[in-house]
Amino acid sequence: MEENEEDDYIRNHENLPIFKKAEEIYDVVYQIGLLIPEDDEHLQYIKGQMLGDAGLISSKIAGAEGGDIYDLRMENAAIIRKAARDLMVTNHSLEMFGFKEVEYFNIVRELIEEFRLLFIDWVAGFDKWNYIIDRWGLFNPPGVGPFDKDPDDDIPFNPDDFFK
Repeated sequence: MEENEEDDYIRNHENLPIFKKAEEIYDVVYQIGLLIPEDDEHLQYIKGQMLGDAGLISSKIAGAEGGDIYDLRMENAAIIRKAARDLMVTNHSLEMFGFKEVEYFNIVRELIEEFRLLFIDWVAGFDKWNYIIDRWGLFNPPGVGPFDKDPDDDIPFNPDDFFK
């Protein structure tokens, strides 16, 4: 990837509303994490999980945008969904282990709901015609199965002609 193409890629995914919302979620989770007492081992573990889930969301958006192939985008989308759902219920763990400022986590839950609506539109925009058959059968576009013939198999290719 040339330097200008790489710059365009970075600018493109960083300007997406869904990516901006993911960054906002991470920032709020980080700020809440600062309130967690350093000497509480259980809450520190939960803090690590929260930060991991929040960071995973934006990194997987970037990966999906960079991959631009339907099955890879859907795989990233599934990971994003899991991380967001895990983050959504973290307030229960915080409360269970005695975190005093658990009410602040409602901000995260509201941001995740806003993110979910952006996520629906983002996934709907994936190009269903730009795919590689997922032989595991999980992330194929509608109408494509894991045992389908790959249309690229019909393209004649002789490596001797290519590497002369």
